[in-house]
Amino acid sequence: MKFKSVSMLLLGCCCLLSFAQNKSEDDILFTVADEPVMASEFIRVYSKNLDLVKDESQKDVDAYLDLFVNYQLKVKEAKRLGLDKDPNYLREFDNYRKQLTKNFISESKVTEALVKEAFERSQQEVKASHILIMIEPSEQDTVEVYNRLLNLRERVLNEGFDKVQSDVHNGSTVFAEDLGYFSAFKMVYEFENAAYTTEVGEVSLPFRTQFGYHIVKVFDKRPSRGEVTVQHIMVSNRQTDSSLIPEERIGEIYKKVEQGENFESLARQFSDDKSTASKGGLLAPFKGGQLSSQEFEDQAFKLNDAGEVSPPFRTDYGWHIVKLIQKLALESFEEARGELEVKVKRDSRSSLINSALVESLKSKYTVTINDEVVSYFETLINEDFFRNSWKLPDYLVANNKVLAIDDTQYLYSDFGNYLVGAQRRYFDKPMAAKTFVSKELNTFVESMVMNYHEDHLEEESPEFAHVLQEYRDGLLLFDLMEQKVWNAAIQDSLGLRSYFEANKNNYIWNDRVEATIISGAKRKTIAEAKTLLDKGINATDIKKMLNTNNEQNLMITQGTLELDNPSLPTNLEIKKGVSKIYNYNDAFHVINVIDVLPSTTKSFEQAKGMVINDFQNKIEKDWIATLKQQFKVSINQEVLAKVKSQILK
Repeated sequence: MKFKSVSMLLLGCCCLLSFAQNKSEDDILFTVADEPVMASEFIRVYSKNLDLVKDESQKDVDAYLDLFVNYQLKVKEAKRLGLDKDPNYLREFDNYRKQLTKNFISESKVTEALVKEAFERSQQEVKASHILIMIEPSEQDTVEVYNRLLNLRERVLNEGFDKVQSDVHNGSTVFAEDLGYFSAFKMVYEFENAAYTTEVGEVSLPFRTQFGYHIVKVFDKRPSRGEVTVQHIMVSNRQTDSSLIPEERIGEIYKKVEQGENFESLARQFSDDKSTASKGGLLAPFKGGQLSSQEFEDQAFKLNDAGEVSPPFRTDYGWHIVKLIQKLALESFEEARGELEVKVKRDSRSSLINSALVESLKSKYTVTINDEVVSYFETLINEDFFRNSWKLPDYLVANNKVLAIDDTQYLYSDFGNYLVGAQRRYFDKPMAAKTFVSKELNTFVESMVMNYHEDHLEEESPEFAHVLQEYRDGLLLFDLMEQKVWNAAIQDSLGLRSYFEANKNNYIWNDRVEATIISGAKRKTIAEAKTLLDKGINATDIKKMLNTNNEQNLMITQGTLELDNPSLPTNLEIKKGVSKIYNYNDAFHVINVIDVLPSTTKSFEQAKGMVINDFQNKIEKDWIATLKQQFKVSINQEVLAKVKSQILK
């Protein structure tokens, strides 16, 4: 949660820091407690964020400068309080640095090849089943498992997958599973390779992943489904009206769609998905695997013709009907490249990129390895190593060099301690010392080369250094705001109450009505409903009387509604009793207003969320004023004039 919040804070405060790139901009724009902030920082921040800022006032240079100064004041205060030394801050920053480093470390040729491969595979979906025999990743003796899978492969070819599945699946050490259709990135890379390179109707040879050994049976390959845009109407499983049964409600709406009523209008009136109801139920375009509901995706992709509507179906969220707006083909390679590259770098196939990168770095840096390392450490290994109880001997020549990367040396003690940590992977798996020492030395060298590169990345990549500094200070600011503003407002219950009492007029209910709304596509039907309402017959009985012959002639909505609620006609006459008939949202409505609730002040509990937000803003404003007294801010007006001139060019 904090990771996301920091990103929002950086954007909201317009506080992305930067590094001087142009000597002509390296004048001091202002100082905070005699610490300089360069004009180049401000110019780049302003230019970079200009398109992101929706508040026109923040595009004004002076207003933006005020925000930037406030940000610098907060960072200064955070450092004064020692928040940059807090263990939690250091741990979170280190985690972010590691994540960011992965995004900046790459090997272009291998990456490009993997991106192209991923694109080709994303154009196709594979339907497959597999059999997995689980083994530990460190297990070396795998001949028996491999041969066992060869026998199962033969059985699948001769007897069919279903028969073998029922015989061998135990859900603990052996898994025989139907996987359905999947595309690129849905499985670990080794599995994906096997699935895409096995012909339809064939069974792969045994292959290994981190889980164990598999065989995969490929049943079908089909083009990927592309992208769809749909409208939907949802009736939530959670209803405050106990008389409303979701399955019946969606059935009633579906009948109205079948009767030719406008889908968009029905969505505005009756959909419980408030994020889309006002847009007529319209969802953003999506591809397979993007939504949290597989059932919803499947129903949407089943539709072929624009305007086609699905029958009602259920998901974990409620009951839905879906209307197809548009179906698009897959993206071109150039359109998909950026997203695919990000996925490749996060996927298990990134190990191929890392191996290529290490080889590239070895030629970039001066790397020398001591040829005597393997033979020396081979003599130190004994049977304790395979019992996970081996320790470095006292006579270790600790200061001998294992390798050097430029001017940085790694010693026998470093590699020895690495082996102490590695021995758990060889527990009860005795083998020739030379074999695993040589293997672990290669891994150690690769790891140290990568570590060296990561440690020097800020020096080698200005962009990396820039983004890292953004997060370093943004995280500090988050912790400070949490301490000084957000939590302070929530915890000061007396202050919160006092603020509410002093500002009650800011927290007002709009005019409301307690009402029952009867809606339908035919004026005649609603006229009949109005007559029955005038006679005092309740809405539930009216619904039973007029929804006849399996037709959904009307629907009922009831509750306490503010006058701007989209279910109410905009020109509704506000008075108790049965209204006239209104033509609104492509339907006819009659409203029985049971009570009129005039505008009134909200109670503290009703307004609490808004009160907390406003109180936080007041605390922050007062606090900034205190910081400006605590840390002297001096703005160089001459430099500011130059900055304005440059920005306005």
